[in-house]
Amino acid sequence: MIVSFWEFIYNLAMFNSLTGVVTGKFPQKLFIETNGIEWDVTVPDTSLEKIPSVGIKGRVFVWMQHTENLMSLFGFATENERALFFDLLKVDGIGPKGAVKIMSNISVAALAEILDSGDVEALKKVPGVGPKTAGKIILSLKGKLSFVSNEKISSAVRKNNAYSDVIDALVSMGYDRAKAEDAVSKISSELQSDEKFSLLSQNAKEDSVFKKSILELAR
Repeated sequence: MIVSFWEFIYNLAMFNSLTGVVTGKFPQKLFIETNGIEWDVTVPDTSLEKIPSVGIKGRVFVWMQHTENLMSLFGFATENERALFFDLLKVDGIGPKGAVKIMSNISVAALAEILDSGDVEALKKVPGVGPKTAGKIILSLKGKLSFVSNEKISSAVRKNNAYSDVIDALVSMGYDRAKAEDAVSKISSELQSDEKFSLLSQNAKEDSVFKKSILELAR
């Protein structure tokens, strides 16, 4: 059965993501080609930084704005970023472009922390957010975010983890950060009961955790 272009576009509204070769990256703009079709996607700058470089295959989570006079595709590097975008759209007076502008100037983790804590003063410092808008956002979203930011969790783990350098080294080798954090946490916990390990210097402990984590990740 042949599907018309408009039927295809309509069905896109139900798509979760696009996977293809990145053909262009510009401020708040991404071009990505899938099966011969090049999509023009509006993307927050902070999200754009996480998407692969031009010429490399990548994945972008999408949402389509469809009105009588307009069809616009918005994209995000992670599902959490898209979830935060949806949360911002719940605020009276904030449209898709306004949400993208806000998200282009602050990371998901930082914005989620501000919203959860209800820090109006910090929110007012975000470019594109005036005093009235800041008040509306806090009133609408404080304690009501629809997700828990993985980035926020990772940031806290790195800050409080004695083996954050080990985690960073594993990530630089190509391992997924969440998996690296899990492996390091598991290995370091197991070694705490090892008397010989407790007598080692911090550098020696990190070296031991690093080597054992690689073995753990290789399983």
